[in-house]
Amino acid sequence: QVQLVESGGGLVQAGGSLRLSCAASGIIFRDNNMGWYRQAPGKQRELVASITSGGTTNYADSVKGRFTISRDNAKSTVYLQMNSLKPEDTAVYYCTASSRLRYWGRGAQVTVSS
Repeated sequence: QVQLVESGGGLVQAGGSLRLSCAASGIIFRDNNMGWYRQAPGKQRELVASITSGGTTNYADSVKGRFTISRDNAKSTVYLQMNSLKPEDTAVYYCTASSRLRYWGRGAQVTVSS
């Protein structure tokens, strides 16, 4: 059974910070590319950040310089550090893991008040 469990979401004020965590099980974590997607109400799901099995990172233009994705293979956990949060960052954030197949977490709500 594959499980991706997000934690760390919540309500923060604009300009604040939040750190999301995603603990993975049932996969060979080190072999998986990991990512964070988000979906706001009425919007399409978008890729926020990704980190490959080799450690290469990519970010959506909207979060560059503010968000940092990282992974700890020993803990089978991927993180998303979110700084300088804006109301536009409000969304449900989903953790993904992929090698041959892509798996999704259930999501964590992040709400940024203005």
